[in-house]
Amino acid sequence: MPRPTSKSELISAASETYEQLNELITSLTQTELLTPMKFSEAKKEAHWRRDKNLRDVLTHLYEWHQLLTNWVTSNLEGETRPLLPQPYNWRNYGEMNIEFWKKHQDTPLEEAKELLEKSHQEVMNLVDTFSNEELFSKGVYPWTGNNALGSYFVSNLSSHYNWAIKKLKAHRRNCKA
Repeated sequence: MPRPTSKSELISAASETYEQLNELITSLTQTELLTPMKFSEAKKEAHWRRDKNLRDVLTHLYEWHQLLTNWVTSNLEGETRPLLPQPYNWRNYGEMNIEFWKKHQDTPLEEAKELLEKSHQEVMNLVDTFSNEELFSKGVYPWTGNNALGSYFVSNLSSHYNWAIKKLKAHRRNCKA
């Protein structure tokens, strides 16, 4: 599926990938749920080493939903702030992801599922408040920099869900190997 470039495509892609993610989660066996995630050392991105189970993946998605909704809401209310909280930036945001991971080590899986369900709906409701032009025209909101606001929603919804699906499928393959 190509990257969404309109509000309707954004909503459709987010809904479809979220449903795919939930179907995959529902289909995981007890063995797959209980086996710690471990991936090849050839996978260089930090997240392949960070996340150890489904809860870790779900709480990661949840925390990024929180970043997005807080960022958009604050800026719309006149409180100019960046998407990533201090001291993080796009060069060191991996450290922030580790802090999210640490924060949720005692979060039960069922709670992680509920948190993600609620935050997904909140982000979808937020998307719905914007017009197509507000989402996909550059320069509408100065706080989005050189990007259209919609690109942040795409990254936090369908693109992030695809990342989670890829990760869970890789874990499933590892469990069968």
